[in-house]
Amino acid sequence: MKSFKIFCPVKNFRQLFLLEILLVFIFGLFSSNASSKEVMVVSPDGRAVLKLDYTNGLLVSVDFNKQQVMAPSAVSMSIVEFPEAFLNPVRLKVITRKLNTEIIPVVAEKRSRIPDVYNETEVWFKGGYGIKLRAYNDGVAWRLFTRFPDSITVTNETVNLKMAAADSVYYGDEDNFVSHSERFYTCRQAGSIKAEQMGILPAVFRKGNGTLAAFTESDLFDYPGLYLVGCNSADGSFTAIFPKVVDLMQPKKDRDYGIVSRKDYIARTNGTREFPWRVFALADNESRLLENDIVYRLGSPCKLTETSWIKPGKVAWDWWNNWNISGVPFKAGINTDTYKYYIDFASTNKLEYVIFDEGWSKPDDLEKLNPDMDMDVLFAYAKQKNVGIILWVTGRALEQKFESSFEKFSKWGCVGVKVDFLCRDDQAMVNFYERVAKTAARYHMLVNFHGAYKPTGFSRTYPNALTREGVKGLENVKWSKDITPAHDCTLPFTRMFAGAMDYTPGAMINSNKESFEVNYSLPMSMGTRCHELAKYIVFESPLQMLCDNPTNYLREPECLSFIAKVPVTWDETMCLNASISHYVTVARKKNNDWYIGSMTDFSARNLEFALSFLGEGQYSLTLFRDGANVDRRAEDYAVEKLTVNNKSILKLAVAPGGGFVCKLTKL
Repeated sequence: MKSFKIFCPVKNFRQLFLLEILLVFIFGLFSSNASSKEVMVVSPDGRAVLKLDYTNGLLVSVDFNKQQVMAPSAVSMSIVEFPEAFLNPVRLKVITRKLNTEIIPVVAEKRSRIPDVYNETEVWFKGGYGIKLRAYNDGVAWRLFTRFPDSITVTNETVNLKMAAADSVYYGDEDNFVSHSERFYTCRQAGSIKAEQMGILPAVFRKGNGTLAAFTESDLFDYPGLYLVGCNSADGSFTAIFPKVVDLMQPKKDRDYGIVSRKDYIARTNGTREFPWRVFALADNESRLLENDIVYRLGSPCKLTETSWIKPGKVAWDWWNNWNISGVPFKAGINTDTYKYYIDFASTNKLEYVIFDEGWSKPDDLEKLNPDMDMDVLFAYAKQKNVGIILWVTGRALEQKFESSFEKFSKWGCVGVKVDFLCRDDQAMVNFYERVAKTAARYHMLVNFHGAYKPTGFSRTYPNALTREGVKGLENVKWSKDITPAHDCTLPFTRMFAGAMDYTPGAMINSNKESFEVNYSLPMSMGTRCHELAKYIVFESPLQMLCDNPTNYLREPECLSFIAKVPVTWDETMCLNASISHYVTVARKKNNDWYIGSMTDFSARNLEFALSFLGEGQYSLTLFRDGANVDRRAEDYAVEKLTVNNKSILKLAVAPGGGFVCKLTKL
């Protein structure tokens, strides 16, 4: 070993001795890091830890509050052209970053200023591949990346989650890669999920110490969506599976495709790229989970150069209520007079949009128009009334005449498309979503994806894609008794964790459990009127529906006024109390006003919470609460006006299946 000298002015031997000790420590640290095959990324507040062990392949593990969330779990990728990648990693370099900034979203789904604070480590391995590890105060994420020339063929990506058998998990059972992704999230032990039980994301785990860990993915582009399956060993482990590339499909009925065959790989993609983030949101309780927007933060930044034309808003919707208007001098139906009525209703109540849902054209041919609808007249009438028209289309019909359809819609003056019956998230369909959003943006059109897979931060990248379905929403009451208040109280912590959801609230015929009836043509909701109103505050969607028909709303002017005026984007969001599947209370701020919405399952509750989040001074509080006779008629409600301040405590009795809403305005 070569000797060396350090020239440094020292005043005495004590200083020299201390300097030598420091140098020994520094060189020892460098030596340890060079030989270690572990990397640890810690969140800025020190509570979330993401570890990588690359001694034998790649293993990641997650800790939160000094407790293990996920034991070391394998991550890898199988690439035809580079079969050695990710198998015997030899570290080439490590890059660390710290970020403390904020995101100003084009569309504020949850808040108008999003803190973006994290620590990140990027590990490169010899051979042109690596992994990024990121730790936030409220979650962790990792993603693989490659730096290969040309294109690559990915046969599989290994994503294992070694959870504990005793963990509980809210798991959405799925039976097919061709699906609307409309599933219930039922709670069971992680160890009970078998290898043949496929589940959609998100999956929400609860550890023995109460920690919640919601797993999903973000920044999904040019790659298939991820699903989970359990393990027959009953140890709480899960494995990712992916839909393979479609080889051959054939039309099915007038809107679907049937998959005939698939390739033996999941993606053919660029060799130099980053793959989707694998994400755990971490929370001490349900309230903090509802407030979490890590999926949005991990999405790629906005790709649109100009966004001022993007206008969130509310929509008068036709299909759910089966065009059942009454008290009019014309025959209601899918015709010009009926849609003029919807446009008038939207204009009078300052609703931004009307949807022309199924029926304005043939579902399988967008050029075959309904002869009972004069589209030129309707678009001119809507423009005169300052109401935008959104057109429903099937994904299949749009794809067949893609550019010509957008050109025609644009000439009419269409402001958005609702693209339905997509029902897949293989690589080709994921790419179709981006193609639709890009093209719609070119024509200054909004997008609402239906029959859709879960959000993956897409709305940050393409903010004109305001909302999407992929949720078992209110349309299901037309044919089932599945949409219960307990289901409503589950969605904010499961599906909605991934992003905005087009649940389509607004039923004005409300029922208790015993009086609910399935009626396709005259549908009703299960739960009280105030439970229904609360959905407009609890559920996030910058393109929010009024699902019922104008006649029913006009009979309920007080409720209509509230629904029409409640915002769809928010400056701040906080959850005041919550228990998954049982109850939830959310406070949201818009400009200087606060709104609170609360709903419960079929258990009556006495809810109490402080208004300490308010600013100084007095506030006027307008409260809609369950009425005295709500047990007889679910529509019964009462309105109260109070004066409160930030020292006030609100105490409310909520009926079974009930809820409340209130608006607070500073005096």
